[in-house]
Amino acid sequence: MLDEVLCWLNPQPGQTFVDGTLGGGGHTRALAERVGPDGLVISLDRDPAAMDAAEQNLRGLPVKLVQSNFCDLPEVLAAMETPPVDGVLLDLGLSSDQLADRQRGFSFDSPGPLDLRFDPDEGEPAWKLLERLSAEHLADLIYAYGEERLSRRIARKIVECRRVTPIRTASDLAQIVRRCVPTRPGAKRIDGATRTFQALRIAVNDELKSLDIALRRIPDVLAAGGRLAVISFHSLEDRRVKQAFRDDIAYEVLTRRPIRPSDRELDLNPRCRSAKLRVAAKAAC
Repeated sequence: MLDEVLCWLNPQPGQTFVDGTLGGGGHTRALAERVGPDGLVISLDRDPAAMDAAEQNLRGLPVKLVQSNFCDLPEVLAAMETPPVDGVLLDLGLSSDQLADRQRGFSFDSPGPLDLRFDPDEGEPAWKLLERLSAEHLADLIYAYGEERLSRRIARKIVECRRVTPIRTASDLAQIVRRCVPTRPGAKRIDGATRTFQALRIAVNDELKSLDIALRRIPDVLAAGGRLAVISFHSLEDRRVKQAFRDDIAYEVLTRRPIRPSDRELDLNPRCRSAKLRVAAKAAC
């Protein structure tokens, strides 16, 4: 949703923006090209691989890269002695590079370890979570973070299978979960493993807590009239953004309804089918 983001953030030469989720660097590049040499884009990501790739791909642009969680943005800007910024972007989805990395478990059929951490040096990998949680706690996690109605069936099957063979790869887990999720012939639905993987990824990265903290703190780093744009990919994220924009007096809602991808973008990038963009400005005191 690059065109929509640029339209709502409206970057101008000399301004300062934050891309809180660097990912593949596409949004950072577009913002940097518009603010020009007198402006600045500060890009954050928890993933060191994203940092390494961006150093090459964004060379020559007015960009500063920081490996950090976006919920720590006030501390990052304070350390850089950066005044309030003109806008912040949070794109909460997985990057294409993460999905393509077959050694981290983000892709369902990956033969690599079921890790799912954005920062491999922080927290515990998903396979360890699967190894230690009881069936009851695992079911609660899959239901709460994946909104999977078959969570108890899936959790029981995981526990049953791990007694025989440890579940260590993404492909191992995907095969187990798919056997628990019935499909109707001819029916269109997401991969049966999607919600379970989502739940585990959210859990190991503490994603919802980070989002809640960021939504409370970002108004403090925005200049007067500065804007926050958030792209979410599932209801747990979108609900938090909607409520924060509605209930926090520091925000003035600019998008009364979420902006969805255009038909053209869906044709080019089917992965964005669930994306929702919401935008708010820092309210006048």
